[in-house]
Amino acid sequence: MSSTGAITGYFDVAQIVLYAFWIFFAGLIIYLRREDKREGYPLESDRLHVKVVGFPGLPEPKSFVMPHGGGTRYAPREEAREVVNATPIAPWPGAPLEPNGDPMLAGVGPGSYAHRPDVPDLTFEGTPKIIPMRLAPDYAVAHQDLDPRGLPVLGADDVVGGTVKDIWVDQSEPQIRYLEVALPLAAAPEPVSAPLAAAPAEAEEGAEAAPAPAPVCHTPVAETVLLPMNFVRVNRKARKLKVNAILGRHFAKVPRLAQPNQVTLLEEDKISAYYAGGTLYAKAGRADPWM
Repeated sequence: MSSTGAITGYFDVAQIVLYAFWIFFAGLIIYLRREDKREGYPLESDRLHVKVVGFPGLPEPKSFVMPHGGGTRYAPREEAREVVNATPIAPWPGAPLEPNGDPMLAGVGPGSYAHRPDVPDLTFEGTPKIIPMRLAPDYAVAHQDLDPRGLPVLGADDVVGGTVKDIWVDQSEPQIRYLEVALPLAAAPEPVSAPLAAAPAEAEEGAEAAPAPAPVCHTPVAETVLLPMNFVRVNRKARKLKVNAILGRHFAKVPRLAQPNQVTLLEEDKISAYYAGGTLYAKAGRADPWM
């Protein structure tokens, strides 16, 4: 006498469904692990000519058509090995790295960044997503919030690094992304006069002397840098902003924008990496052990 659902004396429908689910789930895990290796793999090792892939292997290259005429990309793809701007402090593999030059601009550690395309992030309509409020008249600061424009920005040492000039907003996700900070003006240079023409050997009788050239003056223009809003602490009572990641003098070295009214994906990563690097390298004591 057989039970309901039994196929043989050893298998029934529930058992086969359970085994089928196990096989499906194992295949799903393998598929997802292959797909998440389209970016960042194979891993690079400190040992030369050694690439780490693991199981399962890399998937077959797939083409991705980018929106707004951005072309076609393939993943995975062959990429040149990146040269790390740091030197190991010991000869063995895996030794800690010491940044070369200015550690906040070396692009390593907390200041590292990805080499994203040097184009602005776009909205669904194909326009730059992050723009200053001077180009976005539909945006305004809520009346119950403090308008940061015109307020000083202090570093972790309470030294003023600049003054907020404008606010950069994200049009796709309405929020403040960056503050545009005007750096202090440099001292005005001395007037520079144009060189005088050589006087003729013999002045003609009745000829009038040429007028002296007017001095040429150069008006200093305040440079501006972007400050990610996530690094800002607003003091409503004192009407000032503070950035604990860097010191006041470090604002002068924040990576600049190529265009005054747009920021590219690569520039966003470089700017954010600079402030992030300051969390470890801005002060000498930050990189020292706690114990």
